[in-house]
Order: sequence, then C-alpha cells, then structure tokens
Amino acid sequence: MRSTAQSTLKLLALVAVAAALPAVLAHGNDGEGAMDMDMDMSNEEPKPDPDSYPPTYFSHTEHVPEIYAHIALMVISWIILLPIAVMFSIARSRYTLAIQFLFLCTNAFGLLLGITYNANTPDLYPNNAHHKLGWVVTWVVSAQVIISLIGRVAGAMSKNGSAQEFGKEEQQAFIPVSTEAMAEHQRINDALFSDRFRHSNDSGQGTEPNTESLRSNSVSTVVGQESPIEMSDRRAQYEDDDLEDIHFEPAEMLPSKSANSFLSKFAGKFAGKIPSRAWKVLMFGYNFVDRTILILGYITLCTGLITFARFFEGQGIFSGLAHWIKGGIFFWYGLLTLGRWSGSFGELGWAWNVRPKQSSQKWRPTAEFVEGALIFTYGSTNIFLEHLGNAGGEFRPQDLEHISITVLFIGGGLLAMLIESTRIRDLLNTTVYDAALVHPDHLYSDQEREALETPKQYEFSINPIPALVIMLLGFMMSSHTQQSMVSSMVHKQWGNLLTGASFARGFTYVLVYLKPPRSILPSRPPTELLTAFGLIAGGTIFMASASDTVDGMIHYDLDAMFFYTVTMGFVGLLMAWVVLVLALKGWAVRKESSRPLKSWSLVSRV
Repeated sequence: MRSTAQSTLKLLALVAVAAALPAVLAHGNDGEGAMDMDMDMSNEEPKPDPDSYPPTYFSHTEHVPEIYAHIALMVISWIILLPIAVMFSIARSRYTLAIQFLFLCTNAFGLLLGITYNANTPDLYPNNAHHKLGWVVTWVVSAQVIISLIGRVAGAMSKNGSAQEFGKEEQQAFIPVSTEAMAEHQRINDALFSDRFRHSNDSGQGTEPNTESLRSNSVSTVVGQESPIEMSDRRAQYEDDDLEDIHFEPAEMLPSKSANSFLSKFAGKFAGKIPSRAWKVLMFGYNFVDRTILILGYITLCTGLITFARFFEGQGIFSGLAHWIKGGIFFWYGLLTLGRWSGSFGELGWAWNVRPKQSSQKWRPTAEFVEGALIFTYGSTNIFLEHLGNAGGEFRPQDLEHISITVLFIGGGLLAMLIESTRIRDLLNTTVYDAALVHPDHLYSDQEREALETPKQYEFSINPIPALVIMLLGFMMSSHTQQSMVSSMVHKQWGNLLTGASFARGFTYVLVYLKPPRSILPSRPPTELLTAFGLIAGGTIFMASASDTVDGMIHYDLDAMFFYTVTMGFVGLLMAWVVLVLALKGWAVRKESSRPLKSWSLVSRV
C-alpha cells in the first residue's frame, strides 16, 4: 500500500512538472510568446496577398500633387460653391451669376488638372464611369449658367420662373383701370409715405396729395377718408391675403438702362429671338437642374472615389451598386430630415409645423406619405435585383434573407401610405360614427359634447411605420453574418446608427402626440437632429460595408473604428454646412424681396 502511494505521488509530481514546463519556457522568452500570440490572432483575420491586390491610383506614386489638387478643387467646387449657387439661384439672388462663374472657374481648373493627371499616368480603371459622368454634369451646369446669363441680361427670369415677364405688375392678370382709379391708387401710396417724401413741386401749404383740396366727390373720396392707420392695416391685410400672388423682382433681373455693353446687347438680341414657349421650356430645365444637380454632383464624387480606389470591377459591381445606392439613399434621407428640421418644405407642412393657408388649398402629400411611397417603391423594384450577384445559380439562404427584407419594405411602405390616407382613416371610424348617430346631439350635455369633437392629434400626421422599417433593417444588419470580422463590425456600426435614428424619430412622434404643433413656423424637435445624424452617418458607413471596400480597409491596415471616427467628424461638419447654406438661402430671399425687415416677423401681423 505504501509503495502504491509513493508511486502515485511521483506520478502526480511528474505531471505537474510537465504542465508547468511550457509556462516556464514562455516566461523565459516573452518575445517569442508574444509573436506566437500575434500569429494566432492574425490567423483569425487573414490578410490578402499584397501582390494579388490590384494597383490603384491611391497607391500610385507619380504625379501625386496633381491628383490631390484635383480632389481639393472638386470638393471646393461641388460641396462648397455649388450648394451656395443653387440656393442663390432658387432665391433669385443678385449674386447668383457671380457664384456660378466662380464655380465654373474652380471646376475648370480642377478638370484641367484631372486631364493632365490622366495623360501622365496609366489607365488603371479602364472604361470607368467617373470620366463620362464628370463631363456630363460639367456641361449641364455650364448650360444652366448660360441660360442664367442670357435670362438675367434680357430680363426674362422672374421670381416664379416664368419667361418674358419684367415686373411685378406684369405677373398679375391685366384688368382695365380707369384714370380716376389710377390717380386714387397713387394718392393712397403717397399718403402712406407722406412723412418721408414730398413732391418736388409741393410747397407744403395745403397741396399735399391727401388734403381735401385735391379730393373729388367720387367713390375714391370715401376711400381717401381713411386714417393712415386704417390704410396701413388695409395694406397689411392685402399683403397677407395676396402674398402668394405677388412676386418681388430683384433689380438685376429687370432690363437695365445702363447695360450698354456688347455682351448685354448681344444677349438681349439673342433672347428676343427666342419664342416664349421656348423660354418656358428653358426655364423648366433651369429649375429642374437647380433641384437635381446636387444629387448628380454627389454621384459624380462617389464615382471619383470608386475610381481612385479601384473598387467594384467585374462581379464586384453588384455588391457596390447594392451598398452604395442604398447607403446613398439613407444619406440623402438624413439630409432631407435635417432640412425639415431647418424649415424646408414648411409651405407643405413638412417642417413639423401647421401648413400655412394659401389661396388654393390643394392636396399635398405629407412627409410620411412620401417616405412610405419611397419605401414601397424601393422594395417593389429591388426584389428582382437581389439575385443578380448569383444570376443563374441556386438561391442561397443569404439571397432569401435579402428578399425577405425587400418584402418588409413593400409591406411597410404600403401600410405607411394607407395610414396617411384620410379616406382610410375616416372609414375606420365608421363603427364609432354609427354608435354616435344612434343618439341625437341634443341628448348630450355640454361636457359630453366635447367627446364628439375630433381629437387634436388628428391635425398632424403621426406615422411610425417608416421608422419601424428602418429600425428592423438596422437590427437585422447588426447581426448579419459576414465573411470577415471587419465586415461584421462595419455592418453592426451602420445598423446601430439606423436603429438609433429610428428611436429618435419615435421620440419625435411622442413629443408631437403630447403637444401637436400650433404654429406655421417650424417647431424644430431636438430629436430630429439625432435622427438626421444617425441617417447620414449610417448611410455613409453603409456604403463602406461593400465587399471591395472592406477588402481595401484590410489591405491598407484600416480597422473599422478608424473609418467610424472619421465618418462621425465628417457628418458633424456636413450638418453644420447644410444649416449654414439653408440660412444663406433665407438671407438671399429677404435681400431680394425689397420688404422691410420687420415685415418678416409674424408678430407684426397679429
């Protein structure tokens, strides 16, 4: 028994020494142990062979200053100058042409550098879309500037975009007016400013235009007996009622008497030969370019980045189109959300405000209806495109997963549109109406009669379905299985951002439900800023989650958090720039309206 116990103790000691030996050896050589650990970690994320990665313009070592100067000038042109030019053009500002020509100069210089760089470097991305699209948008903007120049010199551009209209009076319907009425109109206008102005032949001794010595016994005498306060009130009422019918003309849009230069004469003669119908077509194209050129410029910049990094060649085009188009949609959706917070589309009631009353209260879709329609259209069209990457092969579980997401978009978009239909909501109240009509109104007391009134929440659209669809998309993509850890992290990043944006929109609806907007001014819910930030940042990282983009990040040793932090900084600067550009548009509109500054305050109209 004793010998057996000794043998067992010896065996246990031997096992303990053998188990401790690797630890002792590792402690004696820390460098080699760390190297082994690094090698094990690298096995989890294999890097592609550097020789197998195709050469790109990013890694090309020749003519580097030219390409970076080209990029800098294009960013200045299309991100800084062009948005200002578009806002000034929409506002019909006198500074529009100057900004447009400055944009053309910087864009032409950048274009020249790009041509020089292409001539001195090998064509690493044959038949790329950036070169063709760049020329297209350049010619489109150039044509718009030419129309702007000719139209302004000839006086053909007006506030409402019509042609061959030179003054505010000519934009109204022509009504025959008698000489007495014209004289009375002049007398009333002079009376409003009699304290500041006096006719050159006025002696000031009872010959002012509003004295009794100059009045007749016509109907206009009754009008003339109004006090200055009453006339001011009537003038303010006229501005309130007919604000939509009055179009203020900037001075540079009218024919100038001093415009005697050769260019002005040539442009005037050329514009005079263009029929009015042709001008209407040109002005429609001009306004259409104003509202779409920023999106075209965004696409051009994206294709430039793709060409520079040599992404999406061959079969990779399908992954690139899927991620960059979808990410771009969320990017612009975020900009739209930021614009709504800033007050854009307030005349439609989209700025979280009450829609202002207009002379013709035509039906206008709500913002939530437009969101639902876009979601439905995206799902119904994209359901046929999910199998393009594996066309001709069997449907993989991943393909079916993507198709299920498109079905969610179809159902969610359709439900959102149905909820926004006032007719559908009215039909859903049929049962309540039927129960209420059983008892006549006179049987209800005054307190009970309040229950028959329409809830105040009915006055504003509260539709969380678009936010729900985006939230579910974020949840699904956050746990979407990917081929590499970097790709999984990137997908989780933009999935979390979209989920956060959806939650922020949900909080907005809670605020609106508790206290619906009562003013025509934008209520600016603070949660919408969070929604905009999440959508813009999520859309940008969405674009970076394509397979070629992830391979590029791995090749250049860029981890997921590096791109995440850079994107956050970029989105912060971009949102600040968007708010500033929209403020510049408001300044330009006020500058060209020729109205006193205090008239822009609604308090003065109460």
